[in-house]
Amino acid sequence: LTLGNPNPERAPVSEPLAPRLDPQAIEGPIYRRWAEAGVFHVTPDDVSAGGDPYVIVIPPPNVTAVLHMGHGLNNTVQDVLIRWQRMRGRAALWVPGTDHAGIATQNVVERRLAAEGRDRFELGRELFVEEVWEFVRETGGTILEQLKAIGSSCDWDRTRFTLDPGLSRAVREVFVRLHEKGLIYRGEYIINWCPRCLTALSNEEAEGRETDGYLYDLRYPLEESAWEAAQAAHDAWAARPRPESPQEGSDASKDGAAEDGPESIPAPIGLSKDADGRWSLTVSTTRPETMLGDTAVAVNPRDERYAGLVGATVRLPLTGRTIPIIADEFVDPAFGTGMVKVTPAHDPNDFDMGQRAGLSVLDVMTDQASMNENVPAQFRDLDRFDARKAVLESLDALGLLGDRTPHAHSVPHCYRCHTVVEPRLSEQWFVRMGPLAEPALQASRDGKVRFTPERWTKVYEGWLENIRDWCISRQLWWGHRIPVWYCGECGGTHVLREDPELCPDCGSESLEQDPDVLDTWFSSWLWPFSVFGWPEESEDLRAFYPGHTLSTAPEILFFWVARMIMAGYEFMGETPFTDVYLHGTVRDRQGRKMSKSLGNGIDPLQVTALFGADALRFTLISAAAVGTDIYLDPDDLEASFAPGRNFANKVWNAGRFTLMSLGEEPVRPLDEVREDLELADRWILSRLSNTADEMTRELERFRLHEVADLAYHFFWGDFADWYLELVKPRVRGDGGEASRQAARSTLVHVFDQTLRLLHPLIPFVTTELWGRLPWPEGAERPSDLIVAPWPESAPSHRDENAEAGMAELQELVGIVRSLRKEYGIGEGQKVRIGLTAASDRLRGTLEVKAPALLAMARIADIEFDGESAGVIGAHSVLKSGAEVFLPLEDLIDLDRERERMGGEIRRLEGQLAGAEKKLANENFTARAPTDVVEREREKAESMRDQLDKLLGKLEELGGS
Repeated sequence: LTLGNPNPERAPVSEPLAPRLDPQAIEGPIYRRWAEAGVFHVTPDDVSAGGDPYVIVIPPPNVTAVLHMGHGLNNTVQDVLIRWQRMRGRAALWVPGTDHAGIATQNVVERRLAAEGRDRFELGRELFVEEVWEFVRETGGTILEQLKAIGSSCDWDRTRFTLDPGLSRAVREVFVRLHEKGLIYRGEYIINWCPRCLTALSNEEAEGRETDGYLYDLRYPLEESAWEAAQAAHDAWAARPRPESPQEGSDASKDGAAEDGPESIPAPIGLSKDADGRWSLTVSTTRPETMLGDTAVAVNPRDERYAGLVGATVRLPLTGRTIPIIADEFVDPAFGTGMVKVTPAHDPNDFDMGQRAGLSVLDVMTDQASMNENVPAQFRDLDRFDARKAVLESLDALGLLGDRTPHAHSVPHCYRCHTVVEPRLSEQWFVRMGPLAEPALQASRDGKVRFTPERWTKVYEGWLENIRDWCISRQLWWGHRIPVWYCGECGGTHVLREDPELCPDCGSESLEQDPDVLDTWFSSWLWPFSVFGWPEESEDLRAFYPGHTLSTAPEILFFWVARMIMAGYEFMGETPFTDVYLHGTVRDRQGRKMSKSLGNGIDPLQVTALFGADALRFTLISAAAVGTDIYLDPDDLEASFAPGRNFANKVWNAGRFTLMSLGEEPVRPLDEVREDLELADRWILSRLSNTADEMTRELERFRLHEVADLAYHFFWGDFADWYLELVKPRVRGDGGEASRQAARSTLVHVFDQTLRLLHPLIPFVTTELWGRLPWPEGAERPSDLIVAPWPESAPSHRDENAEAGMAELQELVGIVRSLRKEYGIGEGQKVRIGLTAASDRLRGTLEVKAPALLAMARIADIEFDGESAGVIGAHSVLKSGAEVFLPLEDLIDLDRERERMGGEIRRLEGQLAGAEKKLANENFTARAPTDVVEREREKAESMRDQLDKLLGKLEELGGS
C-alpha cells in the first residue's frame, strides 16, 4: 500500500502547517487519498493470507433518506470500531448499502406524481415501478455520499441495494424454502392496516402511542324474551351478601376480597331498565363507530352477574340486526361493565372470540377507513372519525348513550406516515415464527449473541418468547413481488423460484402473479449473508460470514435485529454476529427525539461544514455513554459541538507546536536514548502505555464514551498541558545535548502513538499531523496512519515510580497556582516557596526540574526545611505530608489585603448572625416548609465554613 509517501523516514510536506485548523482544507483530500489507495477494500485473499476478519454490515438506510444525526451517531460508532480493528491488523470489512424501503419510497414517488396531477393507477404498475426506479437512480445514493463526509471508511466497492438482482434472488429462495417447510402460509386474519399507505403492516410496524381518548358506554336493548332473565340477574346482584368492612389491620383489609369471589366483580351491573320497563345492557368501547359491525356481546363465563343471559339476544342499535350474548374467558369482568361488544372484522381479540364462538364476520370499512356498504345508509362514506361522531349523536338521540369517561390507552400508528392504524380482517401471507425463534432465543441464553447495554437481553428474549406470526405481504407495487402464481384455468397455486410461462399443473397460460410485494424487512433480515452472494457458496460468504458486531438503534431490535438472528440460524446455521450494540437516541434539549416534523433536527453536513467531521464525531462519541441518550441544542450548534471542535483544535495546536519544536533534524530511535530518559519522559511513556491498555479494554466493551474520555484527558492533560511544557526547555537544548535527543525521541514516539489512539475518533486531523511527523532513523514507517498498527501494551514502559514522582510534582504546581490565584499574585511575578518534610524523591525531582517549575508555576526558588516562623505567608499541605509555604510580604499589599479580608469577614458575620437569628425563631422553624428551613441551615453552615477559612487566612497575613 502506498499513499504518496516516498520517504520512509519523513512524510512529504507540500506546504507549512496552517496556524489554525481548517477542516474543509484537509478532510476532502485525505478521504479521496484513502479511497483511491483502496484502504477500505477487503477481499477473501486478505483472509486467506492470514488476516483475521472483522465484519460489520451497515444497517442499510432507506434509499429515500438523507443524513440525520441518528445516522451520524450510528455510523460514527461503526467507523470507530472498523478503524480500530483495521489498525489491529484485522481484515476489517464494513459493507455499505441501502434499503429499497417499500412504503417510504412509494409514498415519496406518489406525492411527486400527485404534485403533477397524476397517480399510480393512471400509470399502471409497470410504468409506476419504472418511475420509482428513475427516482432511486437519481437520489438513491445520496446518503452514502453524505456518509463519506463524516469519514465512514466503508468498502464502497461492495455497496449493495436490497433490490439488486443477487439480493432479490436470495429473497425468492428464502420465500420458497420457508413455504416448502410449511413456515409460510396464506390466511385470513386481523392485520394492522394503514389507511394512508393502503397496506398491511406487521405488529412491529404498528407503533403504539399513548393517547388520551374516551371510554364510551353504549346501551343495547335486550330482546323481550330476555327481560325476565335480566330482572332476575339484577335482583340477585342487588341482594348478594356483602362482606363486612374489615377491621383495620386485619388480614382481609390487607389482602382484599377473596380471589374469584362475587365481591371481586365491580358494581354496578351492566343492566338497566327504562321507565317503560324495557331492559338494555351496557357495553364499553373506545371505538363506537365499529359497533356497526358487531356480531355479538361477550361476558366472562365466571361472571355471576350475567350467567343467566348467555344465549340471549340483543338488538344492535342503528342496524336493525339482532346479535347473541356469548361467554368467553378473554373478557375482563373489571373492564367497564364486564360486557364487551364483539366486532370480529375490526379487532384481533374479537376475531379470536368470534372464531371460538362461530360468529359471522362483518367488515364495515373501506381500504381508506371510511364506512362501506355494510352499514346503514346514513353512515356510508363517512371517515371513521366522522362516523364515530355520527354514531354517538344517533345513539344519544335514541337515549342509548351512557357515560363518557376519559381513558388513556395505546393506539397503534403507522411507523412510516403516523396515521392511526386500523385492525382489519384481510387475507395475507404470514411467516410462522415459533420454530424460527427457538434457536435465536437459545443463542441469547447461551451467550452466543450478546447485547450492550445488557438490559436489552431480557427485552429481546421476552419478545421471542411471546412472538406472533409475521405478516409479510404488503399491498404495494414497489418491492419484491411475492413469488406466487395462481392459475385461472385449474385454480392451482404455485410458489416458484423462477417466473413460469405455463401452469406447472395444467400447462395453461392463464397465470396471474400475486399482486402484493413482500415486507421490506423480509429482504433486510437476510442482509448479513445476502450481501455476500447467498444462496451461492461464494468465497465472500466463506470468508466473511458470520460477522462480528452490529450497531443500531433499539427501536429496530424486533424489526430487524431479532429477525436477522433468526434468518442466520435458519439459512446459515449460526448467528450473523456475536455482539449487538444498541446506542442511545439523539434528542434536543427538551428531551424530544429529533425529527423533521418537529423541526428540531440537526443536519450533520451543516455541522461538518461549520466545524469539521472530527468535531462532529468526537462530540457524539464523547456523549454516547452506554444506555443513555444524547442531548443537543439545534438552536445553538456552537455550544452543542464545542466539545469536539475544541478538542480537534487542541490536537491541531499541540501538534503544530510539537512539529515546530522537533524541526527537520533526524530523530534517534527511542531505544538508543533510553539511558538518557528523564522523569518526564519515563512518566509520559508509562501514562501512554496505561492509556493504550485502558482504551483497548473500553473499546472491547463498547464503552465508547469512556474511550473518548480517556483520549481527551491523556492528550489534553498529560501530553499537552504537562509533557509539552516540561519538555519545551529540553528540546531547545537547555538541558544539554543528551537530554535534548532523549526529549525529541520521546516526543516523536509519544506523539506518533497518541495520534494512533486518537485516529478512530478523529481521523482527519490526526492523519494530517501524522503525515508530517519526522520518523526515527532506520525505522520502517507505515504508509499512512489509517493502517498504522494500534498501540499495544508496553510493559517495559510501565514505571510506577515515575508516575508517583510526577504526581507529587503536579500536585505541588497545582497548589502553587491555586495560592497565586487565591491571593491575586500576577502571572508575571515570580515566587519563592518553602518546602518542609519533602520526601527524597520529591526533593530530587525538584532539584532537576527548576526550569520547568519556573515556566509552569513561576517558582523562582525553593527553600527546603527553612524556618517560616514570623514570616507572613500562605500554607498548604501535600498528600505526602510535605508542607508548602508561600511568603507573601514582597508579593502583595498586605495592609490592603488584610483590610479587604476584614471587610469580607464582617460582611459574613452579619449575614451569619441574621441566619442564626432566623433559625432561632420558633415561629419560622415550626411554620416554614421543611425544605425551606433545611436550606436556611445549609446556608448558615456554608457561611461558617467560609468565615473559618477567612479568619485562618487573615491570621496567616498577620491580622486578627
